[in-house]
Amino acid sequence: MTHDRTAGQGSLQAAQLEHAVSETLHEARRKVEAAAHQVERGVEEAVGNARARMEHAAGCVEVAFDDTVTRTRSLWQRAWVAVVNWFDTSASVPIEGPAADRIAWLRVLPFIGLHLACIGVVWVGVSAFAVGVALALYLLRMFAITAFYHRYFSHRAFQTSRLLQFVFGLIGASSVQRGPLWWAAHHRHHHRHADQPADLHSPVQHGFWKSHMGWFMTPRAFGTDFKVIPDLEKFPELRFLDRFDILLPVALAAGLFALGNVLERYAPSLGTSGPQLLIWGFFVSTIVLFHATVTINSLAHVWGKRRYATRDDSRNNLFLALITLGEGWHNNHHYYPQAARQGFYWWEIDITWYVLKAMSWLGLVWDLKPVPARIRDARTRQRAS
Repeated sequence: MTHDRTAGQGSLQAAQLEHAVSETLHEARRKVEAAAHQVERGVEEAVGNARARMEHAAGCVEVAFDDTVTRTRSLWQRAWVAVVNWFDTSASVPIEGPAADRIAWLRVLPFIGLHLACIGVVWVGVSAFAVGVALALYLLRMFAITAFYHRYFSHRAFQTSRLLQFVFGLIGASSVQRGPLWWAAHHRHHHRHADQPADLHSPVQHGFWKSHMGWFMTPRAFGTDFKVIPDLEKFPELRFLDRFDILLPVALAAGLFALGNVLERYAPSLGTSGPQLLIWGFFVSTIVLFHATVTINSLAHVWGKRRYATRDDSRNNLFLALITLGEGWHNNHHYYPQAARQGFYWWEIDITWYVLKAMSWLGLVWDLKPVPARIRDARTRQRAS
């Protein structure tokens, strides 16, 4: 009996153990299945998230690629337009917004090259003849700028023949200060807005460097506003000269190089050569001419004395008058810009006026507009300094 009880208890324990094992296995299976389901769901979510991120990344790459292509295309287009503009200024594309006032470096590379070329004096040396040519070209082209680009084309302060206006338009264009129509249009704009926010080269508004040369390196200044020069636009030869203004500087540079080579061979006593005459006669002379001319923008509105209380800050300056053949009497000029004479009094040296007066005796120019005595003597020194 004891044996049977023991056997029964053993069977019961075995059954209980089997049940416990079965429940444990069932629970384990359930947990494994739940874990597997959870892992499966997690993997699906991870795969979905990864797919979404990859699609987003691919979209970003596509957008970036398209943007890069657009920017690259735009860059090459701008570069192409800049290069074309070196030879044909009519190819300018209007630009608005902040970009219109930023320096267009591709467009102004030739201007930078002009400065760098002056370093060539180290290799070509110097001669009295080369310096004399540089000085002569400085004076001739400065006169073309002051008498014709400024007093004639911009202000119509005297009259001349169509032939002579074209000849001095050619000489002025060789100065690398753009064509006569561009120059006159911008100068008339300057007088309408002198030292106001719209004045592109006011040192009062924009500081020294922008007024000196930064202003004309921007897209806003590249174009010619023909609406303000209807009296000049009617001449096709002037429009051609304005459009292809690079032709004259290139012709002058080539001519000087050729002349120097000829003189080196047939007049060696002059001590010059093609490269020397090119560097001194063109590059050095042109750069000095340019910077002397634009001092009227950058310095003649901040340095000097004011005889007349004009609405701008123009000033008279003897030194600037000497280096620009008379343009330094800038306060006089802004007070009465119609006059062919800017040195209003005999002691105000105005070489441009003297030459124009001599040309009038020869019949080359006429109707030089004078400075009326009532205008000249109406001194108002409220803002004298």
